[in-house]
Amino acid sequence: MIRYLGKRIFFMLLSLFLIVTATFFIMKAVPGGPFTSEKNVPDEIRAALEAKYKLNLPLHEQYLDYLKGIITWDLGPSFTEKSSTVNDMINRGFPVSAHLGAQALLLAVFGGITLGVIAALKHNKWQDYTAMVIAVLGLSVPGFILASFYQYFFAIKWGWFPIAKWEGFEYTILPSLALSAMPMAFIARLTRSNMLEVMSQDYIKTAKAKGLNTFTITVKHAIRNALLPVITYLGPLVANILTGAFVIERIFGVPGLGREFVLSITNRDYTVIMGTTVFYSIILVAAVLLVDIAYTLVDPRIKLSDTGRE
Repeated sequence: MIRYLGKRIFFMLLSLFLIVTATFFIMKAVPGGPFTSEKNVPDEIRAALEAKYKLNLPLHEQYLDYLKGIITWDLGPSFTEKSSTVNDMINRGFPVSAHLGAQALLLAVFGGITLGVIAALKHNKWQDYTAMVIAVLGLSVPGFILASFYQYFFAIKWGWFPIAKWEGFEYTILPSLALSAMPMAFIARLTRSNMLEVMSQDYIKTAKAKGLNTFTITVKHAIRNALLPVITYLGPLVANILTGAFVIERIFGVPGLGREFVLSITNRDYTVIMGTTVFYSIILVAAVLLVDIAYTLVDPRIKLSDTGRE
């Protein structure tokens, strides 16, 4: 396990290095600059601003300075929000995004597994058809469309929930539902198909022949084996929820890190774009590693070695 983790951590660091490098040079290749939108600024002032933020240095020196900042976790100042650094914006926005993402993740996982199990146990019955209709709608309708739909009906028309802002638990419900809809639908379909396959296995038939009730068979034998593909999806699911939160946070006025990322793109705030990209990349590669480790907890037959899964 130690050798495996060491190898994976090495490749994680290599992946992060490539992401940092690619992000830096892509940002530098984009036409314009962070002060391009400034109107009627004398050349002297523009030059002074570029000197202050070290934008007048050769490209390789800027790159090395940025790598040093990443290593020391000093992501630099924001070009547009003068009173804040990128670290300040991450510390301020990420707890909100993490709250929203965790809530949506729980809804997606538990809601999707529940729908999938019910659909499999009630195969070709109305419960199965209802669960799959919900899944198809969740996969077909984009999250931002669902967000607008929820705002119109649940907030404006019926007044059940606040339409936007982030001031209490009731403000989190609609954005969490909009963010979790698509992954919940995917997990429901994935769980259903794997549950149907598992329920047809010989050991399930043996358990039924021994007289075990449906609840015991489902919980102790079927679900555990059916969840392995779902666990595989957890890594991409984290990515899906994090990137999906960008638009959802903007629609619902949630003061999270996704909102800061969208604004930084609009304002050409390069340090914020690069800093948030690196920060999210760290979360994603760590999530992939945790998913691999979770395999051994769900299925003891899977062992991790320095050559990968066995």
